[in-house]
Amino acid sequence: MEKDLTQVWTVADLGRRVGASERTLTRLFRTDMGMTYPQWRTQIRLHHALRLLAEDRPVTYVAHQCGWATPSAFIDVYRRTLGQTPGTYAAPVTR
Repeated sequence: MEKDLTQVWTVADLGRRVGASERTLTRLFRTDMGMTYPQWRTQIRLHHALRLLAEDRPVTYVAHQCGWATPSAFIDVYRRTLGQTPGTYAAPVTR
């Protein structure tokens, strides 16, 4: 999953791969990770995005590599989660 963030994996997809029900995985994510599966997936995608931005990759490239359909969707999630835009983060890193 983490190797190809452009692929959208649902809890049901994950369940089929590991032999567990969607309900079981949903419960385990909340219990063991302290968050829902979508929250966890977003966190993984944002972590990868931060690494790419630190490598001075363009925001559009980062958005697509991390599985967002559009740069706007990526920027919106990034801003809501991290409190700044990807461009604001990348600017000091590249100086």
